[in-house]
Amino acid sequence: MIDNLPKPIALYIAAENSGDVNLFDQCFAENSVVRDENETHAGLDVIKKWKAETKKKYQHTVDPLKLVEERGTFIVTNRLTGNFPGSPIELEFVFTLEGDKIGSLEILS
Repeated sequence: MIDNLPKPIALYIAAENSGDVNLFDQCFAENSVVRDENETHAGLDVIKKWKAETKKKYQHTVDPLKLVEERGTFIVTNRLTGNFPGSPIELEFVFTLEGDKIGSLEILS
């Protein structure tokens, strides 16, 4: 685990690993946008529903390996382990923060 993750990103990782989508209230802005697997999920309620479905489907955990800050974005390389072909895999999560919350997240595959 990386010890210098910005607080909203650390909260996101904790929420991912616990499976408690209600923790997303603490780390995502109300109007956040997530892009993953060629789909866009806009708004906190939609993001929580998407995350509950993916957690149920993949039963995954996220282990942050590397953090790079680049022009106002935070790129976190994560190892995902779960119930999907090719597990474990490494993916980059690109976060943009709005104050103390996540404004956008793009999961690159």
